[in-house]
Amino acid sequence: MRGLLHLLLWGIVLSAAPAAARPNAAEVERVRLGLERMLRENIIPFWYPQSVDLTSGGYRLNHDANGTWLGAADKGLIDQARTLWFYARLYNSGYGTDAHLRAARHGYVFLQQTLRDEVFGGYFWAVNSDGTVATRPHKHLYAQSFALYALSEYVRASGEGEAIGLAEELFYLLEEKAHDATYGGYVEWFRRDWEQGPETGHYMGTEPDGKLMNTHLHLLEALTTFWEMTGDELARERLLELMFIQSSAVVRKDVGACTDRYARDWTPLLDAPHDRVSYGHDVENAWLLAAASRAVGVPNGPLVDLYKQLVDNALRYGFDREKGGFYESGPLGQPADDLDKIWWVQAEGLVALLSLYQMTGNEAYWSAFIETYEWVEVHQVDWDNGDWHAQITPDGTSSGAKAGRWKTPYHSGRAVLECLRMLESIDPSPEQF
Repeated sequence: MRGLLHLLLWGIVLSAAPAAARPNAAEVERVRLGLERMLRENIIPFWYPQSVDLTSGGYRLNHDANGTWLGAADKGLIDQARTLWFYARLYNSGYGTDAHLRAARHGYVFLQQTLRDEVFGGYFWAVNSDGTVATRPHKHLYAQSFALYALSEYVRASGEGEAIGLAEELFYLLEEKAHDATYGGYVEWFRRDWEQGPETGHYMGTEPDGKLMNTHLHLLEALTTFWEMTGDELARERLLELMFIQSSAVVRKDVGACTDRYARDWTPLLDAPHDRVSYGHDVENAWLLAAASRAVGVPNGPLVDLYKQLVDNALRYGFDREKGGFYESGPLGQPADDLDKIWWVQAEGLVALLSLYQMTGNEAYWSAFIETYEWVEVHQVDWDNGDWHAQITPDGTSSGAKAGRWKTPYHSGRAVLECLRMLESIDPSPEQF
């Protein structure tokens, strides 16, 4: 009964909050200083310089929950590209230094010389620790999207013509091999030679002709930066296509939430266990759609109701009103039942809430942003060992690798940098300073 009351009250708060409310200026400054401390004293020192593998190239990302390196491990396209992206983005933000640009170039060289498939094009899913063997040579668009994203951000940082050429090469390869001209979006899963469907191996848990909201979400993100860097008109066309997919095809309009798995023709797969909401992906979808709209010069106004619907659903069913922060997942249209708090979900929640506050001025989003920020600062951040705890259970127990295939500086670093960027344009109430 108490949980139902919380849901009803939160719905009232969202609909009744004053559109013109502005946060206290001292609070804005407190959050800004806290995020800068998080970046400079927690995130950057954990990853740099220990992630840079000076022996075998690329980045070493195999650390336990306490941040202790566990030894050599395979290097995947996802983790290598995400870390390269972070160093490039850190440098571009003004918070990084020439040392971080050199760390980005270090990862770029590994991407170009080791993960790139010089025979068939594109990039291997994973290689062994010294880069001599492609342990998983097949191609999945989820991983390819991060290669494109990293290359595009590195172009912004370095201006290297070779990097621009590699980004363009990959974009047009995906256009040739993976774009689905019949149903829209991209076919995702290929063998090394770009014939559809690997003979062996399990990539993202999909059938060879299946499509994921998650994959297309990160293609949207990658193409946003690629378009900004190149001005390629075909990239803009594909970006608009992905915006249609992420704002319509993947949205379960009767409940205002997204599901992840689809057949090639975008028929949703809603049988168990697919009939669930990933709150982190929903709020991430909202803010990445807004960023893509700005990049292509399309007003966000027509999509603000969708952004609100996705974020409001996550707040209504997947937000901890007592302690702050987002839960991991739950059934469609029902309260969350997986109550763990995952680092990347909190990161995406921070950016989505602040972005939506910027667009609407609704104080409820600022309040939820502050609650999430305070949860992260006090509980998710590991001030003793560096970076953020991967997972925290309802009883407060933290667990999970600090660095690995999925755990990189990408989510935590991106969230802090995006929030710091947005806070610069927050106009606080001067009378409350």
